[in-house]
Amino acid sequence: MTSNRTLLLAAVSGLAVAGSVGAAHAGAFGLRTQSTIALGQAFAGNASGAAGVSSMFWNPATITMQPGYTSEYNFSYVDASARIRVLPPTPTLALGANSGELAQDAFVPASFSAYQVNDRIWVGLASAAPFGSITKPNTVWAGQTYSRSSRVYSLNFSPTIGIKLTDWLSIGMGPTVQYFKVRLNSAAGAAPGAGTVILEGDDVSAGASVGVLLTPMQGTAIGVGFRSSIRHELNGTFRTPAGVVPVRVGLNLPEQLTVGLSQAISNDLRLNLGFEWMNWSRLGTPAIVASNFGLPVGPFALRYKDGYLYSIGGEYRLNNQWELRAGAGYEVSPIDVSNRSTRLPDTDRVYASVGASYQWNEKLKINASYAHYFSVGNKALRIVPGSALYNGLPFYGETRADVNVLSLGATYRWDNPQVAEAAPIVRKY
Repeated sequence: MTSNRTLLLAAVSGLAVAGSVGAAHAGAFGLRTQSTIALGQAFAGNASGAAGVSSMFWNPATITMQPGYTSEYNFSYVDASARIRVLPPTPTLALGANSGELAQDAFVPASFSAYQVNDRIWVGLASAAPFGSITKPNTVWAGQTYSRSSRVYSLNFSPTIGIKLTDWLSIGMGPTVQYFKVRLNSAAGAAPGAGTVILEGDDVSAGASVGVLLTPMQGTAIGVGFRSSIRHELNGTFRTPAGVVPVRVGLNLPEQLTVGLSQAISNDLRLNLGFEWMNWSRLGTPAIVASNFGLPVGPFALRYKDGYLYSIGGEYRLNNQWELRAGAGYEVSPIDVSNRSTRLPDTDRVYASVGASYQWNEKLKINASYAHYFSVGNKALRIVPGSALYNGLPFYGETRADVNVLSLGATYRWDNPQVAEAAPIVRKY
């Protein structure tokens, strides 16, 4: 049991942080692939309806801004590049040193639908992936006892109801049901021919989302949305060359608060501002328990900080068919040199994005966006005695990463826009 415990602690040196800088391109192992329109303006104004139908992911009250029966489909391709350069005095430097290409490209879909029941009530459904990544360094490298490959997968469904309480105040709410799966591979030792140990588990659990939307005057929208923490009890196995141990890990994923402001500057130009807080510190120290015995195998201190995103974006209506958008943002990562791992060599990042929409006909609108994420700030890895991730082998290095995201989407009105009852103009006076 002692040997298994040592290997297990090594294998989970990135538990719940397996979303490295591969497919994951938000703070820690978060994803920002829910919306093509939102991507084009660096996620500014998401909570105030600037992302169209998909704004309901961040603030369910924005569903009341959609007249008739409308769906939005988004398909994002994440092209990521990430490497770790190993530095002396890492004792395993002779193994093959650097990680090679860590990142694995990913294709992530999301869909949203909103249906207006009457002039006061809307219902809808959101389907998206809030978390996820796939990373795979060289099989033999200097950090193999910390990571060989990592995979995180999630799928979230959110039935939503929105209510227009007055002509200037709307609320929205709904449950969220989420599937979450983790698979982590690490080397059983520092030798070139060391076998692989595997920790994996999955779970289905639920939370909730709520939001409020204010439109105090024509052309102004202010929204606040909140997605609750979801606790997962990951049930799975820990596999070593010596055998298989059933384990479970309790994991509290972060809640998320999003604030948005959208302001019309003219009939054709709109400015959007966004702020997001994610409570990554909630992850704390997950407990790893041997299921057969009900006894803790050991804790793992992630010691995350909270994450923040600040963004600004704008939209310009060129004519009756074309809309152009652009945005920029700065994200403060919950990861720094004190808790940066080989599974998640995350840093602060700057977002730069552009996008456009083309009104194909009265029912169909085509959306496209491109964004590039620049890693900034301290990029050092220091896994040494006293570190939350230390497993007995010191590790020194530095990381480099770049991410490109290309997203295509479509917005479709299922009813007849000419005869469907339009949502009332939202104004206070």
